[in-house]
Amino acid sequence: MVNPVIKNWQGEETGTATLELKVAKAETAKGLLHRAVVGQLAGAREGNASSKTRAEVRGGGRKPWRQKGTGRARAGSIRSPLWRGGGVIFGPKPRDHEIKINRKEKRLALRTALGTKAETMIVVENFTEQLAQPKTKELAAALTRWGITPKEKVLLIMTEIPENVLLSARNLCNVKLIRADSLNVYDVLVANRLVATSEALQKIKEVHGDEN
Repeated sequence: MVNPVIKNWQGEETGTATLELKVAKAETAKGLLHRAVVGQLAGAREGNASSKTRAEVRGGGRKPWRQKGTGRARAGSIRSPLWRGGGVIFGPKPRDHEIKINRKEKRLALRTALGTKAETMIVVENFTEQLAQPKTKELAAALTRWGITPKEKVLLIMTEIPENVLLSARNLCNVKLIRADSLNVYDVLVANRLVATSEALQKIKEVHGDEN
């Protein structure tokens, strides 16, 4: 169990929260997280790279010159893979890159990833009302008050992402917004710090905190 600090918009500590997650054993956690990340990145690939074989390249229906008597090597088509503009041998074709991962493994990997970041997680009170209009400068200042340096990669977790918060964060290159019900292993691991609203933390506990 970890007890992340709760802070308000001004950066003042207002209490502590609790987060208890069932994570993978130390000896298997690294391999589990690796499989989960590889599977997620593989599933994100479009797999639409395609090259033409000699059967698909246009032209080449006529033999370029007679078989014998020219002094040149025999050739049957100008679209041979040996020729410039010919087909491609063993080139890429559209395919599915998805790697199947057990559902329980995937959920365990996410809980383990959250567990690795839980010690440095910051919980903040709902600040939507503080951003009555989009203000990147104000959100950046709030992150600083919460103890986050400009160079740290931040994953800001909310239950809902209001438009003003979205517009305020989109010019902060090191800040990524994500909904609590859309958490994934890669985004959690690549972030240096997790910042979650109180409502988002409650959602995380509801979804991931009661696993047996």
